[in-house]
Amino acid sequence: MNTYDFSGRVAVVTGGAQGIGGAVASVLAANGAKVAVWDLDRSLAETFAASIGSAAAFEVDVANWASVEAAYNATIRAFDKVDILVNSAGIAGMNATVADYPVDEFAKICAINLNGTFHVNKVVVAGMRAQNYGRIVNVASVAGKEGNPNASAYSASKAGVIGLTKSLGKELADVNVAVNCITPAAARTRIFDQMSEEHIGYMLAKIPRGRFLEVDEVANMVAWLVSEENSFTTGAVFDLSGGRATY
Repeated sequence: MNTYDFSGRVAVVTGGAQGIGGAVASVLAANGAKVAVWDLDRSLAETFAASIGSAAAFEVDVANWASVEAAYNATIRAFDKVDILVNSAGIAGMNATVADYPVDEFAKICAINLNGTFHVNKVVVAGMRAQNYGRIVNVASVAGKEGNPNASAYSASKAGVIGLTKSLGKELADVNVAVNCITPAAARTRIFDQMSEEHIGYMLAKIPRGRFLEVDEVANMVAWLVSEENSFTTGAVFDLSGGRATY
């Protein structure tokens, strides 16, 4: 694995207590960053933050703007600044056709996956612009590019994350702030608990490499995206689809 020098950098990782977020937080901490682990599960976040060192846990509901503001203010009090944001918090939601999809369920998924991404991006922007430095990576999904049947809410919300990333990347292109997103194929994390076995099988069948993504593979790509070496690319989409994505 490549190594990076994140000493002196402060990173916020949402959904950071497990899965993709946990893998990213671990790599950043191992390479010298101070990490603010933002997660809805306070107990899990505290245990995980203690295990990786140079980290602190903050309970946050990304779908709630007041909660995001409170977590950001607490992070600034603890660490003084935010240099890096990796937004990994998200849910898959139920599997159903559009005709059968509950309206409240659709709204809930978009509130977390899309509105939550907006909230956490919005809260760090002013500070990053003022310090003329920042790296943001939003975790979207290959489903946001291609659309998965029986997962319309998830697919639509992740497509929105891609669009939001491109917009913000252009807005911050005049300063040294890079805003990019990744579109991973499925990784076997706790999010699988929300999916039917039929849907899991569908996703695996779509991946030419014939296996699910490993969270460490995501963390390695993200580490470069949030490093100082990524000084030009912004508003871009980076695939981790195992050959699935066709554009």
